[in-house]
Amino acid sequence: MHELIIEPGRTEKNYWRDLWRYRELFLILAWRDLAVRYKQTAVGVVWAVVRPFLTMLILTVIFSRIARLNPPGDVPYALFVMAGMLPWQFFSTSLSESSNSLIGNSNLISKVYFPRLIVPAGSVITSFVDFLITLALLAAMMVWFRFAPDWRMLTLPLFMALAFGAAFGAGLWLCALNVEYRDFRYIIPFVVQFGLYVSPVGFGSGQVPEKWRLLYSLNPMVGVIDGFRWALLRGEEVLWWPGLLTSLALTLVLCVSGIWYFRKMEKTFADVI
Repeated sequence: MHELIIEPGRTEKNYWRDLWRYRELFLILAWRDLAVRYKQTAVGVVWAVVRPFLTMLILTVIFSRIARLNPPGDVPYALFVMAGMLPWQFFSTSLSESSNSLIGNSNLISKVYFPRLIVPAGSVITSFVDFLITLALLAAMMVWFRFAPDWRMLTLPLFMALAFGAAFGAGLWLCALNVEYRDFRYIIPFVVQFGLYVSPVGFGSGQVPEKWRLLYSLNPMVGVIDGFRWALLRGEEVLWWPGLLTSLALTLVLCVSGIWYFRKMEKTFADVI
């Protein structure tokens, strides 16, 4: 058992070491969030499959049947949409869960010392479980359509890390702001819903006019979604390097600035929450 000594300046000095010391709390909070999410639901974790599947069907009908858009190469449109839905579902769920994570743990935060960064990080990890379930659904669809990925599949962990960074950085900003300004609990669902339509989930980013494409890539999920499709769909979706590098730079800025702002506001959480 570790002995914890509260002294001036200790939090700043040993903060990152304390993150490792409290790793068990991190796992407990992540497991609790996962258990509570589907508690007393009729179908349980099946919701992690139903939601992206129904969204995929709707977007496929709208963009392939009504808008008459065509996927690149010989990729079935349903697979094209599902490959874009995979990172977006992870990002949107992580954003929603992490932004409310501090409010949901207000009793714990106001009474016990631990690095508060554990709370939003645990929410992102919990959303990663849904991501893996949706990935299994995509694999089943690939078997159904007899569409096998190639060597590019090996690069998928890199784009997964990019999606994780974007979700974590944005989540840190929003959860810190949500403690100070409770208006964000109403803004965040709108941002998530609006983001689905301004991100290339139901269509390819190649549909965006060339002169606007770099500006469009300021949405960090553009490069992430393009990367997922490139890795999963045998390169049929061309990887636009300026957009990917823009997403990488923005994700790095989100993570660094998110940690800075979170650490700056962390000392006030127990008083304000």
